[in-house]
Amino acid sequence: MHASQGRSAGLGLALASAFAFGGSGVAAKPLIEAGLDPLHVVWLRVAGAALVMLPVVWRHRDLVRSRPVLLLGFGLLAVAGVQAFYFAAISRIPVGVALLVEYLAPALVLGWVRFVQRRPVSRRAAVGVVLAVGGLACVVEVWSGLSFDVVGLLLALGAACCQVGYFVLSDQGGADGADGSDGVEPPHPVGVIAYGLLIGAAVLTVVAQPWGMDWAVLGGTVGMDGTDVPAWLLLVWIVLLATVIAYVTGVISVRLLSPAVAGVVACLEAVIATVLAWVLLGEHLSAPQLLGGAMVLIGAFIAQSSTPRAPSGPVVPGSGAAVPEGPDGGRAAAEGELSAGRAAM
Repeated sequence: MHASQGRSAGLGLALASAFAFGGSGVAAKPLIEAGLDPLHVVWLRVAGAALVMLPVVWRHRDLVRSRPVLLLGFGLLAVAGVQAFYFAAISRIPVGVALLVEYLAPALVLGWVRFVQRRPVSRRAAVGVVLAVGGLACVVEVWSGLSFDVVGLLLALGAACCQVGYFVLSDQGGADGADGSDGVEPPHPVGVIAYGLLIGAAVLTVVAQPWGMDWAVLGGTVGMDGTDVPAWLLLVWIVLLATVIAYVTGVISVRLLSPAVAGVVACLEAVIATVLAWVLLGEHLSAPQLLGGAMVLIGAFIAQSSTPRAPSGPVVPGSGAAVPEGPDGGRAAAEGELSAGRAAM
């Protein structure tokens, strides 16, 4: 009974994490449309979350000595890279489309394994890649001459590539036994996340130069499909709900669930983001795009579950949000968010 309650709690937390991550783009896009640069919105998100997570940084300060490469990789690629590309993408294309493009990351990882590392991949993995690519063709409606903004699509693909880069870095970093395979304690996922946010904030401060931001936007209101909403409220949503709470609930859910189950739930991030964008932003997708989105998610899940080796730290799915991994090294999500995003984060 106790185990059953733990699984139920884990499932609830995984759903909460997917919902929180899925809403990041929906909350960020009105701020961007109100005049804030996408990089400034990313900086606000990452820097705000880093401040909240400072006590965690101090508690896990030993990670700086034991896993510096992992921390740098997570901060530069999974946090700064994924989220910067994702937020830049949603300034040009619909939120749901951008996130679905990011879900090509598992397929790209398999391409790295097969053609760069020259390691064999299973037939099941190949089917997942074909499904994901075919679904993406439907999402961008290639039969209409790629009517979407090509730059926006390339930016979303850049977010997926950052996820792949972090995956490869973590995979190589796990070869030294730090993933727990030789009895060495694996890095605490919340600690990696906290340091990743801190490093990402430092990098983005140099790149985004927030001192030039139009801070007045945050004191006014922004439009969400015709409805005025306080800008500060969306900022709180992005920092606390879509980043801090999303990361923490993701970590706990993976501890309570198997990585495979958590990965299935994490795929709902793209669905939630698409529905929220439809309801709150008025971004409607056509029937072929919805079918293509389902194909992308199914293909991403198959490709993810067929990946020969998993990284030893958190992985960001679609929106730059991260769905971390448990100590057993199994993948919890297709990045983060995706997120992406875990871009993403």
